[in-house]
Amino acid sequence: MNDKKTASKTRNAIIETAGRIFAEEGYSKATVRDICRQAGVNIAAINYHFGDKKGLYLSVLKHYQEISLKTYPPDLGINETQQPEEKLHTYIRSFLTRIMDDGHPAWFGRLMAREFTQPSWALDILVKETIRPSFQLLTEIVGAILGKSTKERVVRLCSMSIVGQCLYFMHSHPVITRLYPGESFGRKQIDELTDHITGFSLRGLLEGKNKNYSEVKKCKKR
Repeated sequence: MNDKKTASKTRNAIIETAGRIFAEEGYSKATVRDICRQAGVNIAAINYHFGDKKGLYLSVLKHYQEISLKTYPPDLGINETQQPEEKLHTYIRSFLTRIMDDGHPAWFGRLMAREFTQPSWALDILVKETIRPSFQLLTEIVGAILGKSTKERVVRLCSMSIVGQCLYFMHSHPVITRLYPGESFGRKQIDELTDHITGFSLRGLLEGKNKNYSEVKKCKKR
């Protein structure tokens, strides 16, 4: 019994430490040696519990995905009775919360956000199981705002721009703090950023609703 408790404690320590390090540094930069050192375990424990670094990363993703799903529902809290503009606000807030909130529930979002800039072999799995369904939901919301006559490519580009805004405030934090010392974006700024990104995006979407997107036409001519 004690052996099982010890093994479980060791495994949990590795998962927790690895989750934080993978989220902060990405899969490639994170090292098994560093994870074990900070977790206070022997490197052999990785082989025993997870097989190798890939096995550890998959276990970390699965573990924190389960925590994330319990905290943040798959439908992102969107209510079908909401207007498309309200759904967009809910979507953006959920997205920001997933990557900027404190604590374990946000680590899966941060792991995914890290894959956007430092893709690993696990990206295909994440796209299939998590990213694609989430992005599909966003394109449906954006499509409803722009109208049925809007070209699919325009909807897609607009959706990508919205995601880009959300990720910017996370990944560009080192640049932002150098441009504006003392400026910070984290959990406390989620509501402010949600209102800003939603308002900014809606103005762009509504203004361009009845206009031609010349860049899209240029892409089609190539």
